Amino acid sequence: MEMAKTKLLIVTHEMSPFLELTKISEITRQLPQAMQEKGFEIRILMPKFGNINERRNRLHEVIRLSGMNIIIDDNDNPLIIKVASIPAARMQVYFLDNEEYFQRKQVFRDASGKFFDDNDERTIFFCKGALETVKKLGWAPDIVHCHGWMSALVPAYIKTTYKNDPTFKNSKVVYSIYEDGFTEKLNAGFASKAVMANMTEDDTKAFLPADCDSMHIGAITHSDAVVLGDENLSKDVLKFVKDSNKPTLAFNLTENFENFYTFYEEISNDELVSVA
Repeated sequence: MEMAKTKLLIVTHEMSPFLELTKISEITRQLPQAMQEKGFEIRILMPKFGNINERRNRLHEVIRLSGMNIIIDDNDNPLIIKVASIPAARMQVYFLDNEEYFQRKQVFRDASGKFFDDNDERTIFFCKGALETVKKLGWAPDIVHCHGWMSALVPAYIKTTYKNDPTFKNSKVVYSIYEDGFTEKLNAGFASKAVMANMTEDDTKAFLPADCDSMHIGAITHSDAVVLGDENLSKDVLKFVKDSNKPTLAFNLTENFENFYTFYEEISNDELVSVA
């Protein structure tokens, strides 16, 4: 009997060739393809920022997935899902769009370099929307690998609101920390705004400082395993990782991402996770 393929979900705010801000875009382009070549089944989710060229990248709306509303602060925010393929890799990338949050020409800062006031809500919208989209796809990932601070609420949601959901209840969550974050702070109300059904403020308290370090720490708190995506990371975050005793993959890109493959296989095995 053929073994079932390992299902790997990648959640990121950037990916080459669609949006290239930092080296995250290269890793999120190469890693899924390398895993696909090793027999994994892949899905990739990212925001549809306004500077992603829809025509050039051949994005089109997926009507059956669109039409949900994501509630933030008692406001309904329509979620539009678009999809594009990477011809060289036969991989599909799903884009989460919303007129108010993503249809602007800049990503995290306006033309004058000012950090957007609603980056907190944009993050919440993206993380909630990503999980609801995967549910609607009817595809239960074995591993959810979140890349960078904008995906930081995904581990928290999977381990609280969605922990008994058939789509995510068996998912292992991996979080990759990168140094290219932000030096500003998200809105002070971020942690309480981020609370979803079946959560308490306690579940998001690690995010309270609303700075980049606390985004990482909040994500690590709820993750099963951690990847150090850069050599130069915040000392506070590194100490938190060390103290957490969670399985950790050090910064090192081996050929064909062999180390990631081994790491995924290990954390998929419950015994190793509980021992770590």
